[in-house]
Amino acid sequence: MKGRTLVLACALLLGACARVTEENFARIRDGMTEEEVRAVLGAPTESASASVFGVSGTSSRWVGDGAVITVQFVNGKVRLKSFERAAPAK
Repeated sequence: MKGRTLVLACALLLGACARVTEENFARIRDGMTEEEVRAVLGAPTESASASVFGVSGTSSRWVGDGAVITVQFVNGKVRLKSFERAAPAK
């Protein structure tokens, strides 16, 4: 049973890495919901949320093979996004 869980976890991680592409980044539009972004990119690698004076915000990052996508959500909708390529190893 532990072996199956490990294989499933690895498959999910590899699948998420394959989704961190410029093509998928281009599909993310202002106003999309967090659920819509997850449908494109999968679960984020890391995410942090805060709420101040009735405004909630979440910053989520998807880290893939050589690239990182960061999306800022305000009240559950995309407001900012960025795509970064990792610097080549020396």
